[in-house]
This record gives sequence, structure tokens and C-alpha cells, in this order.
Amino acid sequence: MNNTYALLLVLASAIMHSVWSLLIKRSVHKISFLWLIQVIATIAFMPFLVSELRTAELDFQNYIFIFISFLFQSVYLLLLAYVYKGGEMSQVYPLMRGTAALLIPLTSIILYHERLSWPGWLGLSLIVTGLIAISDIFKHRMDKLLLLLTGGVGVAITGYTLIDKSLLSVMSPVALLQIYNIAGCTALMIPALRSRTVKQEWRTNKWFVLLGAMAAPGSYFLFLIAMKTAPLSYISPIRELSIVFGSLLSWFVLKEGQGLRRAAYSMLVFLGIMIMAIFH
Repeated sequence: MNNTYALLLVLASAIMHSVWSLLIKRSVHKISFLWLIQVIATIAFMPFLVSELRTAELDFQNYIFIFISFLFQSVYLLLLAYVYKGGEMSQVYPLMRGTAALLIPLTSIILYHERLSWPGWLGLSLIVTGLIAISDIFKHRMDKLLLLLTGGVGVAITGYTLIDKSLLSVMSPVALLQIYNIAGCTALMIPALRSRTVKQEWRTNKWFVLLGAMAAPGSYFLFLIAMKTAPLSYISPIRELSIVFGSLLSWFVLKEGQGLRRAAYSMLVFLGIMIMAIFH
């Protein structure tokens, strides 16, 4: 796979991720909505994981990595539900994705000995600057707890992405995706059932749940395929094109404020992505 093909996969992943995030924000009961998505995805992908575990040659370290990835993904989904419950998508989405956009390239350079050219660093700087500007965090202060949880989502994304990069050497993308599904299904089960809103959420948003069950795993699956061969420091920031789509969706669909200004800053993110894509 060359970088052009990887780029196309990441762009498709970004579109699906922004749609999935919109579906979460539009849902009535965030925890129940997320859990239903993970239950459906877990059932659908379980045969692939079972088949691979029968034949894969995994050592003790691999199982440790799987467990760590499981923990990061569980924390990610739990925090995600609470963040979307308390904040506007147009503000929290750029912040949590921006945190990951900055941390993943920096840590992958250290862990996997990847590197960015000077245009790559320029593009990354434009992406992170644009994301901070879109969130408008300095003009409209966020609740401190919400800000902390939003940053926690970005750290969790960074954690499982880096671990999954290592696991791709011994596991297929489809089997690794199932670890993500199981983590979500397990972590969200008790909060969702305790809320007693699962049936109501299913009746209210059944078709959105089914769409989310395709978009959520589909987005990460495409990214895993790209990550299998392309440098993580290159494709991870480019995936943040989802912020551009997400900002437009939050403006047109959710009717959140300051759409024109955020759309303008989204173009800064897009410019950074284009620089990274062309000059990498």
C-alpha cells in the first residue's frame, strides 16, 4: 500500500467519524446509544476474532498490549459519552481530536522512530492551531471538569492508537477492531443498564443506532488498514479532517453557533492537512 492509498482510506475514515460523532450528539441517552452500537458491532465481528485467535501466534507481551488497548478504549468511550452530554460538539470535538492530533505524532516519533519533514511540522502546527481556534476555548471558557474529561478523551485516543500500531504486526485490522468493540460493550454495559434507557433509546433512534453500528467500527477499521503500513505521524493528523466535516455538521444540522467563524478556521486545518499530504 502506498501513501496515496493510505490517504484515501484516512479521508474516508474521517468522514465516517464525523458522521458517527453527529449521531452520538443527536442521541437522547448517550451511554445507551453508544452501548447499543457496541453490542451490535461486537456480535457482528466476533467470528473474525475467534477465528484469528485460534491460529494467531501471540506471546505474553501481545496479550498485555491487548489488555492495555482494551483499557484505553474503555476509558475513551466512557469519557466520550459524558463529554458529549455536557458540551457542544463544535467545541469539545476539536479539542479532544486536537489533543490526539498533537500527541500521536510526537509519541510515534519517539516510539516508532518515525519522522516529519519541516513541511510536515508546519502542517501539524496549522492543524493544531486551527483546532484550538475552532473550539474557541479561550473566548468561551469551558467548565473545568468538562475540559479535563475532553483532554482525557484525547489521551485515551493516543494510548490505544499507539498500542494498536504495535499489535497490527501480529493481528489483522478486523480482529483488532473487535477488541475495540468488546471494550465498548463491556465498559458501557453497567452504566447503560443502570440508566434504564436502553429500550427507550432503541425505540427512539433505532435507525441511527444501526447507522452508528456501521460508521463507528467502519471508521476505525479503515484507519487500522492505513496504519498497518503508513507512518502514524503522517496519517494521524490527516484524519483530523473529520473536524472540518464535524464543524460543518454541527453548524448545519445541530444549529450550533458561530458556524461561519468555525468553518473559516476549519480551512486552516484543511490547509495543514494538504501540506502534510503533499510534502510528506
